[in-house]
Amino acid sequence: MKEFLEERNIMPVWQDGCYTIDEYLNRRREIVDLLCFEEYGYLPPKPEQISFSEVSEKELFLGKVILKKIIITTTLNGKPFSFPIYHSMPKTVKKLPFFVMINFRDSVPDVSLPIDEICERGYAVISFCYKDITSDDGDFNDGLAGIIYDGQKRNPHDCGKIAMWAWAASRAMDYALTIPELDSGKATVIGHSRLGKTALLAGATDERFYCAISNNSGCCGAALSRNKVGENLKIICNAFPHWFCENFMKYVDREMDLPFDQHFLIAAMVPRKVYVSSSSEDLWADPVSEYLSCCAADEVYAKIGMEGFTHPNRLPVAGDVFHQGSIGYHLKEGKHSLISEDWHHFIDYLNIH
Repeated sequence: MKEFLEERNIMPVWQDGCYTIDEYLNRRREIVDLLCFEEYGYLPPKPEQISFSEVSEKELFLGKVILKKIIITTTLNGKPFSFPIYHSMPKTVKKLPFFVMINFRDSVPDVSLPIDEICERGYAVISFCYKDITSDDGDFNDGLAGIIYDGQKRNPHDCGKIAMWAWAASRAMDYALTIPELDSGKATVIGHSRLGKTALLAGATDERFYCAISNNSGCCGAALSRNKVGENLKIICNAFPHWFCENFMKYVDREMDLPFDQHFLIAAMVPRKVYVSSSSEDLWADPVSEYLSCCAADEVYAKIGMEGFTHPNRLPVAGDVFHQGSIGYHLKEGKHSLISEDWHHFIDYLNIH
């Protein structure tokens, strides 16, 4: 794959040589700082106070699944901010691995959240609707954005909406740590499309997540920006400038001037696990660029003596599933979607690792 990466003019995450994990963790902090300063903005601070209140509980699927609605209440900048999450888990007495899902909707189950199948395989899910955090538009007075900015103008490196949604995923993780049935060492953050970008950022900035899963995240998510097909920086920044910090706008039509590429975001998960999934017909997201990003991030795992991305020396084809290394990947047949097939691949991977 070296020739494909050279065509993209991909910079290394790290200079030549082999290093210890501790040495890389210093580099990792630099990478996260760079991504926040130049692309997503710095996440809001941890809340000064946080509490959780259960408002409802019911059984689903003939009593096999318990669904609870929880209100998370935080204090940030001395002001209260609350949002709902939904905790689904199978009836069990053992510690459960679990997902924190950033979802487009608050419904459980959902078209992208086959909760019966997930729970049947022994996993719990904490999910929330991203719009319950802040609106998906340029209104920085809505929800969490209003608490953070309080009518003031953003600084160039201040957070956009993706960083705010990632902050909420960490608050869901705060809740998970209070639940004895959940195994805090087996937490995976997951999202689809723009929320796949969010899941990668949440995983990069919160080391409590053992794994981050990006489904069809594309531009400014898992896909390399240099020479990308489909959606590119100019298109995404013109359509969704509110997702990013203002510093990022200077790279429109200047991808080669970026001091990073998106494989840095994947490498920010080292030495933890990360999973990228693509769809064969999702050319807007560009499966090839997502795959090559995994190939480029592999060098970091290799330099610290870990198995990173194990794959054949070719571009991916529909039906490919690569689960051996610390970077998981699959390419399903079909369009831009998160479906049951994807979830079973994710669980298969997590069960191996």
